[in-house]
Amino acid sequence: MMRLRRRAMFALPLAFVAAVLIPLSAQNADKRPIGLGDILSFRAMTTTLLSPNGQWFAYRVAPLVGDSEVTVRHTATGQEHTFKTGEGSGAIAFSDDSQWLSIMTSLTRAEAEVARRARRPIQTSALIVNLATGDQVSIPKVRRASFAGEMGGWVALHRYGPDAPAGGAAAAPAGGRAGGAAAGGAPARDTRPRGTDLILRELATGTEINVGNVFEFNFNKSGKFLALLIDAADQAGNGLQIRDMSTGTITSLDTDKAFYERMAWTTEGDALTMLKGTEDRGFRERLYAVVGFTGFGSGTPKKVVYDPKADKSFPATMSVSGNRTPSWNDDRSAMIFGMADLTPVPRPAGRGGAAEGAEGAPAAPAAPAAAADATERPNLVIWHYKDPRLQSQQRVQENADRSLNYPALYRPADNTMVRLADEEVPSVVVTGRGKWAIGTSNTAYELTGSLTGQNFRDVYAIDTTTGKRVTIKKNLRWGNTASPDSTKYLYYENKHFHVFDAETGTARNITEKVPVSFVNEENDHNIVDPPSNAIGWTSDNAYVLLSDRWDIWKVPVAAGEPAVNLTVNGRKDQIRYQGRVAGIYREERGIDLSQPQYFSVMGEWTKRAGYGVLEPGKLGLDMLLWEDAMIGSLQKAEHSDTWMYRRETPTEAPQIFVTDATLKNGRKIVDMSPEAESLAWSAGAQLIDFKNAKGERLQASLYLPANYEKGKQYPTIVYIYERLTQGHNQYGRPTANGFNRQAYTSNGYAVLQPDIKYYVNDPGMSAAWTLPNAVKAAVATGVVDASKVGLHGHSWGGYQTAFTITQSDMFAAAIAGAPLTNMISMYSVLYKNSGGYNGAIFESSQGRFTGGPWELWDAYTRNSPVAHAAKVKTPLIILHNDEDGAVDFTQGIEYYNTLRRLQKPVVLLEYPGENHGLARPANQHDYTVRMKEFFDHYLKGVEAPDWWKDGIPRLEMEKHIDERLKALEAAKKVAASGGGGQ
Repeated sequence: MMRLRRRAMFALPLAFVAAVLIPLSAQNADKRPIGLGDILSFRAMTTTLLSPNGQWFAYRVAPLVGDSEVTVRHTATGQEHTFKTGEGSGAIAFSDDSQWLSIMTSLTRAEAEVARRARRPIQTSALIVNLATGDQVSIPKVRRASFAGEMGGWVALHRYGPDAPAGGAAAAPAGGRAGGAAAGGAPARDTRPRGTDLILRELATGTEINVGNVFEFNFNKSGKFLALLIDAADQAGNGLQIRDMSTGTITSLDTDKAFYERMAWTTEGDALTMLKGTEDRGFRERLYAVVGFTGFGSGTPKKVVYDPKADKSFPATMSVSGNRTPSWNDDRSAMIFGMADLTPVPRPAGRGGAAEGAEGAPAAPAAPAAAADATERPNLVIWHYKDPRLQSQQRVQENADRSLNYPALYRPADNTMVRLADEEVPSVVVTGRGKWAIGTSNTAYELTGSLTGQNFRDVYAIDTTTGKRVTIKKNLRWGNTASPDSTKYLYYENKHFHVFDAETGTARNITEKVPVSFVNEENDHNIVDPPSNAIGWTSDNAYVLLSDRWDIWKVPVAAGEPAVNLTVNGRKDQIRYQGRVAGIYREERGIDLSQPQYFSVMGEWTKRAGYGVLEPGKLGLDMLLWEDAMIGSLQKAEHSDTWMYRRETPTEAPQIFVTDATLKNGRKIVDMSPEAESLAWSAGAQLIDFKNAKGERLQASLYLPANYEKGKQYPTIVYIYERLTQGHNQYGRPTANGFNRQAYTSNGYAVLQPDIKYYVNDPGMSAAWTLPNAVKAAVATGVVDASKVGLHGHSWGGYQTAFTITQSDMFAAAIAGAPLTNMISMYSVLYKNSGGYNGAIFESSQGRFTGGPWELWDAYTRNSPVAHAAKVKTPLIILHNDEDGAVDFTQGIEYYNTLRRLQKPVVLLEYPGENHGLARPANQHDYTVRMKEFFDHYLKGVEAPDWWKDGIPRLEMEKHIDERLKALEAAKKVAASGGGGQ
């Protein structure tokens, strides 16, 4: 009987794909609720780009499943062109003169499926568009396209090589050919040529020139010069070529039987650098020299070479690193590069013992006699309590460790190399401006940081002319940034910001006399006196802009001048003056207060948002945009006074407006509303004020169901993750990866997203002190049916969900995604995605404990869901996957088994092979549908699905999945055809 009943239920339509299966004639409403087909086919705006002259705006529109398209629209006339671009999301670029557009296009979804099955290469093409006429040409098998800088007139198109990966496999890195090696063996030498064809297309005529064997290419800023690195078979003709794009003349600046890579122009385009490598059988790494040229555009370029083989001061066990692109400093007096250790290749014993190391290096140890037989080698990993990093963390970071290099520079004028970093101070930031660099070292604190999550470092100012170090601060937690001229360094300590002057070797407390605190008292983590935001340095190096979380202050570096509140009324009117809009002024270095500066603004309790401008010499922002909406993505055209911003609300789809520097009278040029015109959408959103059990004021966003009727109460999903009301005015898009606000409001649910205030040593209780009061406040609006409230969160939100249902029975159903459930056992479990362990997170991040379980046993127990499992009355689904690298799978299993032992209604959904979230689309879609079925049963009274009522025996699992896939695949086919949920 059980088996027959299950088979009958397999035939029932799935809740989230009902719209796919119900004929259109059966639907009475003008707009249909969102089904899975609609979710998959719903198109949203992704990539956006404003042309340099501001006359064209390009944007990509893409569904979750299916093919995308790119539209380019004239910002004044509305003229537009739309192009099918396939399933991918390739780059979009305008030429500098804004006359041409390039779009990297992909195969369609259907074509890509055929190619994958046939194991054929999946390659991109370049679509080149004449914006004046709309004429277009598609060049196949192109992996990168680049216009010819400011001069224009040309586009370079880099073709794939003959060994491009098949069937969607990942391509090998472009430049990473330096040989690895098996244990105890010689390097694995990859001698295949890396160069492929480069097509130079003259845009006006369509004339094409083919250049063979190009490995790397780049135009300089002006576009007059095209630099080409050649990498051919047998290294024939390898080297650097410069093509003058105005004359067609090609000049070979360096050629050799060597490997050329990591070529880069300076920002101004007057100089370039590159690496030149050779093989040495004595080392696993390639040996590099640094080659630079200066003086482009002013006669014959001057060549500079730094080869460590010719420098007796260069360590014999090191070489120039192949993992760092070299560069010129600002005045072209020095080349900056990286140094790295070499790995000698062990040579077999015999013939008089171990061979001498190559190039005078120390002799390498003899290879073990049995090394060739891998079965004879133990596969041991030794974990030692003194390890600064766990072995698991070292494994995750192994590639980064192998790529470690120490910055240095070479000054050709006096033929000297200055080493800036070493094992003692391994991390150095060299801006290339001025003579100072900033070095940091966490060596003395790495183990403690690994254990507690409290990261400290020693900070140094390094004289790049001598390599001499001056200590800025030892044992510093809150380092910041150097001034634009590199002479000063901003840091935070003991509730104040300080500036260190490298020229004088002195530091000054710059905020001690400012009449506000720069301690971020709203940070509810276990952190003592954390700082608020530093906005940045002014371009004259004389001031720092700091935020007290409300206002922005101009704080002088030197004594004798008071700090000034630039925004005036933030704290008074509860307005957050947030971030400065960067990138408005081309190639800016620091904040130029002689120019108007734009800032994003948000009302703390209203969520009104917009932008204000700080005019030179004035105090207080002129509010240019200030609306009950989400306003963002402000940008300015590079060569004109054309500005663009994005606007959206919970009921109004994203719109793009074009305006000028006043941001007034914006013209709407894009409106995404038609994408949802056939779908039922949320009727709006309300901000709800409430107080938690501690009496603190908080807010929640209540999103109304579609077709909301005042006075009617609705089933409600409470979705949680720390604080969410900052996104109150987001429109969003339907997604198929579990819970989605837009899909649930479309299907007759209200959605409540409350903020949670956390208290140290009580992360779980913080949610229990908050959520019931938030729900009660929502019920008081008349919208929420108190008997039909569900709860859901994932990861940290999953933990809050799992814990809250042990403290309150107000929720009719709950789903906890990847939840922490036993804070004691979770403390010492690995965070596999990073290789670290959770103790550091518990003590310095989301955990919010002030110590380990041995110090706070009661607190850890008090906040562990498993400790209170006997009190659970709420039906629960747990999503947890066996390869979860953030919250260990055992956490979900432990809670599941505890609840099962207590015979509580609980189901655990496991998608084998998945990590902390679901990556496979099939799994995302399956989970989305099951979540909806579960909530529909408990909150709407729909019959329970069989997998919830009785479970599915393992021997019937495949049949169960196959039957459900029929409905899911039907939805996907409809989505792929563009039919949405119908």
